[in-house]
Amino acid sequence: MTLSLDDRQRAMLAEMGIRLFEPLPAAAPAATGTSAAPAATGTSVASGAPGRSAAAAASPASSASTQVVHSGAAPTTATSLTPPMTRPSAPSGRSPASPPAALALGPPPSGIEALEWDGLEQAVSGCQACGLCQGRRQTVFGVGDRQADWMIVGEAPGEQEDLRGEPFVGNAGQLLDSMLQAVGLDRGHRVYIANVIKCRPPGNRNPEPSEVAQCEPFLRRQIALVKPRIILAMGRFAVQSLLATQEPIGKLRGRLHQYEGVPVVVTYHPAYLLRNLPDKAKAWADLCLALDQFPSTEPGREPSIPT
Repeated sequence: MTLSLDDRQRAMLAEMGIRLFEPLPAAAPAATGTSAAPAATGTSVASGAPGRSAAAAASPASSASTQVVHSGAAPTTATSLTPPMTRPSAPSGRSPASPPAALALGPPPSGIEALEWDGLEQAVSGCQACGLCQGRRQTVFGVGDRQADWMIVGEAPGEQEDLRGEPFVGNAGQLLDSMLQAVGLDRGHRVYIANVIKCRPPGNRNPEPSEVAQCEPFLRRQIALVKPRIILAMGRFAVQSLLATQEPIGKLRGRLHQYEGVPVVVTYHPAYLLRNLPDKAKAWADLCLALDQFPSTEPGREPSIPT
């Protein structure tokens, strides 16, 4: 049985000391984003306390942090909103990895044009004008007769050249020696051999244009000191450095060129010939062209085609 009482009737019963018990209404569903529940509306009137209203005698409401819902649901606890997730910071003392900085070029060589042989060799061995200095074992200056009639100009040192400090060694060097012997020459007599680049590029890669530009003054001074009567440019980078051209070797070989008044013959690098055997005949023709400009054989010694 359920009584329907208005506020006036409830007040009269409270004044008479009659305790009134009524079922509590079900709590309204909690709003999204908040866990606060409505305060309980049930009241109990304390007996033997005349003059106190039902509201004054009502038991205190539950704390805001815990509200009991009388609808059969499990108790819920009001909590504050969870703060947004934040990315954890790097541990103390560590910073995110950054890409390695590019190797900076040092100052370009200066005063090279006034150096003699000893000073020039020292300048090459101490050069740090480009990043190649960081990976070299030693510089590769040059070898041969410093008053030679013939000058051989190659590209850059390889692994064996880097180990020994001498240009054109290994299989490519052996082929060059055979070519020179075929026209009555050898690297220790009437021939001087040098490279455009004095340090080995990593992994024998092609030299960068900036590396060639930094190293060219050394080669130019070597040519000025040797004063050759014929230059044999072997390989693309030697040709580009001496003739200041981007033309491929195939279009430049077979005719004479000039470097500061010195005849230049263009031909393939011995390392290329080892990979392309049919082009050995072309290289022999280039060698004969150079020989026509300046005979190299000594009396009684005739050139022969290398095998």
